Amino acid sequence: MEFQKYIEDQVFSPKLIANALRTTRSEIAHTLGLHRDALSRTSRIRAAKSQIRLRQMMEILNRVEAATGSPLAAYAWFRAEPLVGFGGATPDQLLREGRAEEVRSYLDRIMSGGYA
Repeated sequence: MEFQKYIEDQVFSPKLIANALRTTRSEIAHTLGLHRDALSRTSRIRAAKSQIRLRQMMEILNRVEAATGSPLAAYAWFRAEPLVGFGGATPDQLLREGRAEEVRSYLDRIMSGGYA
């Protein structure tokens, strides 16, 4: 996923991201542990918490897109794949808990041929 495609007015655009993932802004907000208004009201979209969670999700999706074959498959993986070593938590659950860096480290290990 080319990040620049999803930036509008110098912030990640929930509308552009939702369109690309064939979902709604409300669903993405729920996936990221945000109130649905966080990705629909302009002032809340620009809030640091909203932008940080969107950026973290985009970074993770970008890392797995090559392995999954498409942005849609990467998003499905993000929402549903239990990760070994994290008690069966999915990447989106870990992101909501503030553990996005651990997901990125996990992906780095797996992609370099290491073990989960």
